[in-house]
Amino acid sequence: MNDDSKQPINPHTGQPYPDEAAPAAQQQAPAAATPAPATGAAPSQQEMAIRAALETVMDPEINLSVIDLGLIRTVEIESGVTKIGMMLTTPFCPYAPQMVEEVKVATQSVVPQPCEVDLLPDPWSPELMPDPGLLGYSF
Repeated sequence: MNDDSKQPINPHTGQPYPDEAAPAAQQQAPAAATPAPATGAAPSQQEMAIRAALETVMDPEINLSVIDLGLIRTVEIESGVTKIGMMLTTPFCPYAPQMVEEVKVATQSVVPQPCEVDLLPDPWSPELMPDPGLLGYSF
């Protein structure tokens, strides 16, 4: 049976996608609704789910995910907003706007609240990758 009244299921969380009005309602939630992890603490389940969702965001030139490239440096889940600290492989990357938007969409598919992506000015190098061998040559 095809029931069009059911919301589609988010493949990352197993939960239905939120209504368009849900983010506005969640912004009015009390500050303790989503506590931020302590500095130096192990990543929360939400952060791990966000990082898993970001595995689908690919760098169009290198054809590796932003996670495999080590571009995602910080994930902070605060009340009302998720903040992502992200680097680019090259300064003035022509695909930066596209990648930032894809990071926002992937993050919001896991944590249904607004997402801000802060582009970090730090230079990228293959040593920041979890597995630099994915580039096809050794360092």
